Amino acid sequence: MSTHDNQCQLSSSSDCPLENGQRSIQRVTSRSAEIGGGISVSRLLPSAQRRMIGAWCFLDHAGPATFTTDAGLRVGPHPHIGLQTFTWMIEGEVLHRDSLGHVQTVRPGQVNLMTAGRGISHSEESLPTERRLHAAQLWIALPRAESQRAPAFEHHPELPCWDQHGCRLTLLAGHYDGHTAPTRIYSPLLGIDLHSAPGATLELRLDPAFEYGILPLQGEVQIQAERFAVNQLAYLGRGRDQLSVQLAPGSQALLLGGEPFAEEILLWWNFVGHSQAEISQAQHDWQAGHPRFGRVEGYDGAPLVAPSLPWSSD
Repeated sequence: MSTHDNQCQLSSSSDCPLENGQRSIQRVTSRSAEIGGGISVSRLLPSAQRRMIGAWCFLDHAGPATFTTDAGLRVGPHPHIGLQTFTWMIEGEVLHRDSLGHVQTVRPGQVNLMTAGRGISHSEESLPTERRLHAAQLWIALPRAESQRAPAFEHHPELPCWDQHGCRLTLLAGHYDGHTAPTRIYSPLLGIDLHSAPGATLELRLDPAFEYGILPLQGEVQIQAERFAVNQLAYLGRGRDQLSVQLAPGSQALLLGGEPFAEEILLWWNFVGHSQAEISQAQHDWQAGHPRFGRVEGYDGAPLVAPSLPWSSD
């Protein structure tokens, strides 16, 4: 998906402070943003409170939304560099097209993972028969050493799932409890969907070298006597080896983790870069129709226009 944010933000990971010898929990509140087709989303990352969790540098929670026949998600062809887009579908179906020629529908319980590398473009739109949308859209910043790699696309219709104390866990990225997700990533990361119809208390094993966050997608979760509702991100910091999480009946939450990203990045529009010059060049190339971004075939509409840079590109 494309962001309408035009500010260039310097992003890096930093830990939660210690209070009375214990690691505090940071409550990150969402802000409303709009994506194509007039669909509103709740944006958690980046924000003034928290820029990243490991290499996870962008997090939109879309829906649950209901729309009419002439509405729905519609994001025209747009470019990316220096990142991976990660779509976790909960309800509804979205059609992806990209400049590598992939045409792929992502359905509930599936992941689309697109690696932009040195440059790719894509479009996303709801199917004509769809009236509902519920999804999490994330971006993963690529380390400098991987940022110029060839673009790629993966579709994962099946992911590792298991039940634990009344909760269904789905591994989206990384390794956990003897399971390995098929999604190809380039930084030490973890992503798990937690879904409990009856309600559950989970004892999660954590890696002290990782920083973590938990976002309720439905219902409510409780951590260390603090309650977090939908679109309230609980940033947990690092240094923890276990965590007790209580999920209210009907709750669903996203657990994200990763080693704090060692490199500072710039995030502007749909680009992740390591310098202003890199982003300026990408903006110029997209506007000029440079072949690095290819062409999205089959989308009925015009490509997005890059906004003006917030600095001089001379």
